[in-house]
Amino acid sequence: MSLEAEVRQLKDDRHAVLLAHNYQRPEVQDVADFVGDSLYLSRKAMETDRPVIVFAGVRFMAETAKILNPSRTVLLPDLKAGCGLADSITADLLRDWKAQHPAAVVVAYINTSAEVKAEADYCCTSSNAIKVVSGIPADREILFLPDMFLGDYVRRKTGRKMHLWVGDCPVHAKMRPEDLLRARAEHPGAPVLAHPECGCASQVLPHVDHVLSTDGMVRFAEETRAPEVLVATEVGILHRMRQLNPTTKFTPLDEGTVCPFMKQIDLTDVRDSLLLGQHVIDVPPEIAARARLALERMVAS
Repeated sequence: MSLEAEVRQLKDDRHAVLLAHNYQRPEVQDVADFVGDSLYLSRKAMETDRPVIVFAGVRFMAETAKILNPSRTVLLPDLKAGCGLADSITADLLRDWKAQHPAAVVVAYINTSAEVKAEADYCCTSSNAIKVVSGIPADREILFLPDMFLGDYVRRKTGRKMHLWVGDCPVHAKMRPEDLLRARAEHPGAPVLAHPECGCASQVLPHVDHVLSTDGMVRFAEETRAPEVLVATEVGILHRMRQLNPTTKFTPLDEGTVCPFMKQIDLTDVRDSLLLGQHVIDVPPEIAARARLALERMVAS
């Protein structure tokens, strides 16, 4: 039996659903029940009736699934799958920041720990951050964390004044305006898609055709008839885009845009997670209860 077939059999045997983020390894995406961005996968985790959720992503995603599904078992195939952006802020740092702005509304990007989410009023993803911020009363002060590039993009699009935490995704932040402008010159006529976490997105908006979440990029890939598209985000998404539209050439802005955390999980890890029930992700009940409201607001947006 192949490893792929073994994973599929184990999913049935263990009554498990396998969720995979768009940045995961191609072979993991290919055996997943659902592939998507954080918002889509959060919704799918809540909709599934299977008692076991295996999350091929990073730790904050598995924590989110557990918070939203407290009665289900949530497994993360490799505990080393962390997130540099999530590590840029802690609950203690957020509490100190909140103390400086006691009347502010806190909007936490989903790329944060459960403890940080517990201190937030709203969570958001890159696909609904503008909608979440736009729904906050105009007279309220806003603290947005932890990604300063996403926050700056949302601030520009909504016109809202926001205090931004100085954090970033190390992979996306290294994409600079000059990289994008060079790529446009080398690929004339190709539309450019950029994730709002990119260090180039807000600074060169006139040169970006579409600032999109990963699922937004997937939808664009399904619909476009362009002969070539430039993609400024983690290269894992190219597998799905190429599957959905083999007639368009999807070219990464930089082939080296690889998140080591998103590539931590391989198919053997998924198989072992299903076979051995590892690694169980739990969130302390008091933390989960406080974080759930902010996450439920995100899912409902």
